[in-house]
Amino acid sequence: MESVLFEKKGPVGWFTLNRPKQRNALSLELMGKLQKQLDLVAKNRDIRVIVIRGNGPAFCVGHNIKELAGEKYDIHHFRKVFSVCSNLMQTLHQLPQPVIAQVHGVAMAAGCQLVAACDLGIADNNTKFSTPGIKIGLFCSTPMVPLSRVIGRRRALEMLLTGRFISAQEAERFGLVNKIVDPNKLAEETEKWTMEIAQYSLFTLEFGKKAFYNQIDQDEGSAYNYAKEVIAINCLAKDAQEGMRAFLEKRKPKWKDG
Repeated sequence: MESVLFEKKGPVGWFTLNRPKQRNALSLELMGKLQKQLDLVAKNRDIRVIVIRGNGPAFCVGHNIKELAGEKYDIHHFRKVFSVCSNLMQTLHQLPQPVIAQVHGVAMAAGCQLVAACDLGIADNNTKFSTPGIKIGLFCSTPMVPLSRVIGRRRALEMLLTGRFISAQEAERFGLVNKIVDPNKLAEETEKWTMEIAQYSLFTLEFGKKAFYNQIDQDEGSAYNYAKEVIAINCLAKDAQEGMRAFLEKRKPKWKDG
């Protein structure tokens, strides 16, 4: 059984974590497969949006604890596990395509990290989220990185220090996911969202996503100095000129992705 499934449907690439019996735990093998597939899709200009979802009863329960527990493991092994995971999470921001997490069941620890590391998130309204490492003596330090940037310090610390599950409703209120829907509508609503985004120029999606992450941690003045240069350069792009002409001519634009 492949640990990661990939399907291209029109302009959307669908990744499915496929270790349902292990609740899609992020083993080294699974992370390696997902990284390899994402690297390939990054070069595919026919794919405008990416979705990451999970098979079985859970989206992802985090790292495979069997790869962390035991005296046979040394610091080099642990560094490898968390380096592979950190590189994977950073890849999601570096991809040209927007990445949507389609979440159900539970998203725990590094699974919650995966949700926070995606650009957007949608969950069914029964989903639960947690960073429960504190309960087993292992503070969720790497999940902390995207989580604190997405939901803020106080809420991230609440999740990290208590390890408690938060509901889908809380996750939406915190900003961990953008929207929640009925379980029987999750796939349908995700697909609608992908097609809404996929109608746009991949050049502009990539350009804008990169600009967003480059400015997000800058102070306001630096961010404006950066953003005004970015948008000036954007105006020179073929797709920007085509889009503006189409608007003035009251027609649909014909993207060249350049």
